Amino acid sequence: EEFAELLELVVRHARAYAAPLAPVDDFHVSLSQSVVLRYHWINPFVQSLKERLAPFHRFFCLANQVKVYTNQNKTRTFIGLEVSTGHFQLLELVSEVDKVMDEFDLPTFYKDPSFHISLAWCVGDLTSRLEGQCLRELQDIVDKFEDSAHLLRIQWEQIRCKSGNKYFTFPLR
Repeated sequence: EEFAELLELVVRHARAYAAPLAPVDDFHVSLSQSVVLRYHWINPFVQSLKERLAPFHRFFCLANQVKVYTNQNKTRTFIGLEVSTGHFQLLELVSEVDKVMDEFDLPTFYKDPSFHISLAWCVGDLTSRLEGQCLRELQDIVDKFEDSAHLLRIQWEQIRCKSGNKYFTFPLR
């Protein structure tokens, strides 16, 4: 409930700079690029992920730095919260996910990833409108929000893989 309130404040404020922003409804931190899996690859891919992710323990992240992102083609802009604590653990997870991607000759993750949770998005590259003054004001909103330190602390208990409309869950130890 409190996170929804923070999201509403951020989106409402950012819309003054970039009107078409819409809130995101699927909050996550990506550990791979989106790829297309052939149907007969799904089960072996999931099994390989399960084996590679099994040794990992639960950990905490803090996502409290507001940043502006675009996709690779610059066709969408996102406002997100960058992970400031837990980056090392996420890099270790990505390393294992990348090994699975290599097994299936799929693209691996970005070389220097900025792990983040997207909050809002819009079509087009509106980076110039959202960076600078807007970004500073959004960071102030996040910093001053009551309980933001608690709200933006994330305990990683599991990793999820989505393939089509199916989700596969890999619990962390």
